[in-house]
Amino acid sequence: MEFMKLNNGSEFPVIGIGTFMLSPADAENSVREALKMGYGMVDTANAYVNERACGRGIRDSGVDRKEVFVSTKLWPSEYANPHAVDETLERLGLDYVDLLYIHQPAGDWMAGYRQLEKACREGKAKSIGISNFEGKYLDQLRTKWEIVPQFIQVEAHPYFTQKDLRAIIDPLGIRIMSWYPLGHGDSRLMSEPVFADLGAKYGKTPAQIILRWHVQMGFSVIPGSRNVSHIRDNLGILDFKLSDEDMSLIAKLDRGERYYHRTDGQLAQFASWKPDFEKS
Repeated sequence: MEFMKLNNGSEFPVIGIGTFMLSPADAENSVREALKMGYGMVDTANAYVNERACGRGIRDSGVDRKEVFVSTKLWPSEYANPHAVDETLERLGLDYVDLLYIHQPAGDWMAGYRQLEKACREGKAKSIGISNFEGKYLDQLRTKWEIVPQFIQVEAHPYFTQKDLRAIIDPLGIRIMSWYPLGHGDSRLMSEPVFADLGAKYGKTPAQIILRWHVQMGFSVIPGSRNVSHIRDNLGILDFKLSDEDMSLIAKLDRGERYYHRTDGQLAQFASWKPDFEKS
């Protein structure tokens, strides 16, 4: 496994198993099998409603807890809940998480961030992060935080490299964790000739080339799948490196194109929706 250095002095794996949109049964199986293969990190969230399943997968993998980096996110409905962190840990069956995010800039998100800072001081979260905080929300948070976050989880891929965001966070040592790392399955991205050419050069698939690009951009990446073969293939990015010339070729694909466009109306819906934790 490769690790990246964080701004709090700790290290974090460059690749983990994502569980977004996985049912509890699929999440449990994917987490267990991924950890047995050598993955070092599991990413989940209150809103994914599979934290209990992820906890079961971690325990059933047989991998020592100290070797597993666990990342989860508080949902807006929990920001003002003083027991949110403890309840999240209970669902996971853990005493602490390695990375704790607030998931959306919705509702009383500053109360949510204070929960992260408190959890960090109490040792319940080794590192903290923000998810989907860009533009004005990041600008506001930067004036109020007491502990600088270690991560920001945002959409990132070769069509959208987060150039403007990186100009802000790089000086602060805040790392990106990429979601939609493969372009949300967009065939246009996956079939770009540069990935086929580099795949032939290194004996890798286009997906593996893209995931390797993320790592060399300094991003942590969390591809998710219920397919064990795909999970195994995604781990095959650790035995080669792209050259500077390769990275320059991929850089030409950046067109500032997102797949997900959030609206203020969606943020209002996020603030009012509460996950059904009993289904996890």
